[in-house]
Amino acid sequence: MILASQAKYSGSNPGIRTTESNDIIYVSKKELGEYVRFRNLSRLNKNWLCQINLCIKNYLIYCNWAINREKTLKYLNKIQNKYAVSSYRKQILQIRLFLQYKNIDWLNKVKIISEPEYTPRRITEEDIDTVLRKFEGHKYELQVRALIYLGASSGLRAQELYQLTPSDLDMENRIVYVNHNPQNKQTTKTGKSRVSFFDYKAQEALELHIRENKLRYLFGGIHISRLFRDSDVKVKDMRKKFSQEWDRRNGSFAVKERLMGHSMKRVDFQHYSFLDENDLKKVYDKVMLQERQHIL
Repeated sequence: MILASQAKYSGSNPGIRTTESNDIIYVSKKELGEYVRFRNLSRLNKNWLCQINLCIKNYLIYCNWAINREKTLKYLNKIQNKYAVSSYRKQILQIRLFLQYKNIDWLNKVKIISEPEYTPRRITEEDIDTVLRKFEGHKYELQVRALIYLGASSGLRAQELYQLTPSDLDMENRIVYVNHNPQNKQTTKTGKSRVSFFDYKAQEALELHIRENKLRYLFGGIHISRLFRDSDVKVKDMRKKFSQEWDRRNGSFAVKERLMGHSMKRVDFQHYSFLDENDLKKVYDKVMLQERQHIL
């Protein structure tokens, strides 16, 4: 066992060390805080940043804030049996990023298990009706109804829904502005702002919710998570509903990716990067308002 005074350093910064696998690397809470601030330079979502902090903190607590290979492997074996594959992958990837930040590379040799084959759950109109019936007569019925209809017709991520304020909505034109503005506590996964749209059901539900509830945020994340704790259908499933419904109606894949805030790096998506707000809305209305157009 090597004492702290025997640890190998590269340069004058004690937070950067060149180590052998058996070296013990001591980490302080201050260094963890510095790492989290470093990760925040990438403008990560606040909740994701908190999860990263918790992941690394739990790992360091297990190691008594003294990292070496043996303790790390024991910890990974422990959490491998505790978490599902997807969660375990996220944990080990974050620990590896932290060790790389500390110039520790021996965890790079560990092969990370592949994601299991995933078949997305099909979200039906019956699923939505079931959720809405559950909240009939509930004190937050208007809020839940607005959230469900907006999520299912706009394709926003749950976290993006939770960050919305009334000023982010153009009710008359059914436009939702998804802003990346960390100073205003609004972030997106891609670090870019975008627009999406919503249908007439969502428009009506939102008008009722906003009129009856004077809130800074339309849907508080912690509050909504508690409401849906025992629900089989979660808020994040509304995004699946939008994607599946768009595909069922043969909508443009590239436009769907744009509305949902996916990466637009593929060459065949470049054409759609030139579509402005009005162009996108025309495509959206043609795809998602088919029934209304038939009635008219």
